Amino acid sequence: VQLQASGGGLVQPGGSLRLSCAASGSIFSIDDMGWYRQAPGKQRELVASITSGSSTNYADSVTGRFTISRDNAKNTVYLQMNSLKPDDTAVYYCNAEVLTTTCRCSYWGHGTQVTVSS
Repeated sequence: VQLQASGGGLVQPGGSLRLSCAASGSIFSIDDMGWYRQAPGKQRELVASITSGSSTNYADSVTGRFTISRDNAKNTVYLQMNSLKPDDTAVYYCNAEVLTTTCRCSYWGHGTQVTVSS
């Protein structure tokens, strides 16, 4: 199973970005999916998560600005980021709890850099 993330980049404060993460491989089903981020010198933290039934959870710091969604037919999770702030600068990682024929395992994407700067 592989997770391929895309959509990062450089944006000015107040701007928007949309991250995507597609899972591929021998997938039977996907439970929770989520986005995490890690800024330099800080621990990786949960940004947002979404269940297979589309229930969502957000970090307090992004509530009202970020929206997580998923397309189960495409095994893809999205993160729409609006009103970006310099504090949102980090490497963003996607995560998925995947059920295969051999295990229910947690997989990570490679990370995509988001830089918010004027």
